[in-house]
Order: sequence, then structure tokens, then C-alpha cells
Amino acid sequence: MANHPLPKFHFIVEWGGNKIGFTEATGLDIQVEAIEYRKGSSNTYSKIKMPGFLKNSNITLKHGTFEGDTDFYKWMETINLNLPERRDIIIKLLDESHTPVMAWRAVNAFPLKVQASDLKADGNEVAIESIEIAHEGLFIVL
Repeated sequence: MANHPLPKFHFIVEWGGNKIGFTEATGLDIQVEAIEYRKGSSNTYSKIKMPGFLKNSNITLKHGTFEGDTDFYKWMETINLNLPERRDIIIKLLDESHTPVMAWRAVNAFPLKVQASDLKADGNEVAIESIEIAHEGLFIVL
């Protein structure tokens, strides 16, 4: 078997017990904020850097608009009086036999923004809606 990089176009997203196909999933990154520090008695005239807090990007998911599919909007409506319905979201990268080969879990996720497709009378593209999701941590689980 040849060792080769995985294609990025075959993935699935699980949330709230549903498996949903998306056209795009972005924001799967983790960053560490650097802390700059210098002691007053240091002999050098520069700061040192050390790792600080982890910083998680928001995840954006996009998929085609289907008649009667209002899941994004229903989830957005749960944000009331600072008590959003939080969910764990799992994004799985699949191989050619539909077996997960890598998976990311976004913990305690909640929606920040739902965006409907732009509408154009002279266009012939598919209507794509998107949801932006905040979370409290991204972990590789597979």
C-alpha cells in the first residue's frame, strides 16, 4: 500500500445525533498566544517568549440549502438569556471506503452566526448556507 496524503473532500460532520454532509468546514486550528516577558535585572535588552493560553478559531460549516431544513436557525434560536444549547461537534475525514481516518471534536460548541445564501436572479449556482460556531476546545479523537 502506497503512503500518500489524504484528500480533503470526503468528510462528514456529526452533531446532535445527526450526520450531515457539508461542502466546506474551516477553522480546524489551534493556536498558542505568546507571552513576552523581561525581568528587570536581565542583562539582555530583549524580551523572552513563553507559551500562554490556547486560542481556538471559530469553525465555519457550509452546505446546500434544502427545502424545510431549518436546523441552523433552530439551534440559533436556543441562544436566549445566555443559555445556548451547547453541543459537541465531530468532523471526520473519511477514506475511499467511507472509514474515518482522522477526526476532530469541538467541545461545548454553540452557534454565533447563521447566513443564508446570496440570492441572484441571473445566477445559476446552488444556494449555500453557512453557520459559524464557537467552541471551548478542539481535540483530535482518531
